[in-house]
Amino acid sequence: MLKNTKSSYGVVAILLHWLMAVMVIGLFGLGLYMVELTYYDSWYKGSLDLHKSVGITLVALLIFRFAWRALGTQPEPVAGSSKALNNVAHTVHIFLYLLLSVIVISGYLISTADGRAIEVFTLFSIPAIDFSVANQADIAGKVHYYVACSLIGLVVLHALGALKHHFIDKDKTLVRMIKPQKDD
Repeated sequence: MLKNTKSSYGVVAILLHWLMAVMVIGLFGLGLYMVELTYYDSWYKGSLDLHKSVGITLVALLIFRFAWRALGTQPEPVAGSSKALNNVAHTVHIFLYLLLSVIVISGYLISTADGRAIEVFTLFSIPAIDFSVANQADIAGKVHYYVACSLIGLVVLHALGALKHHFIDKDKTLVRMIKPQKDD
């Protein structure tokens, strides 16, 4: 089952979810590590190049995920869940997407502030826009950092919500994001 149904996520949505989750957490960890490096550290350039390349890959997956979500069916909330809790979950998802969007835009603005393109795994380049503002890299860097910290906080809340559904509510919310479920 590749596509979502009214009662379950499909393989594509599940793979996108978990791949992006691993990438976001990995990028956050790498970002925290990178800010501690000095220009003369042996992995300074390598970590920066990896962070940018994985970040651009995340952008591509995010765009694909937006399209997949917009064009496909979205599973309905599990039976028995409260409308108020469903609204909170929906709002959290909107903020996850919003924060991800701000992070990738600010990352692009940091990386291209000096007018250079972003090399992606040495396969191709994303050009810089011919526009910048004073202290662009510093301003975008602060936005990138604080929004990334906020995103990780929201990811923790999201994960705790999924665990609550699984262990306390004993419903299929988490299970259907792990493997496709048969329609009820």
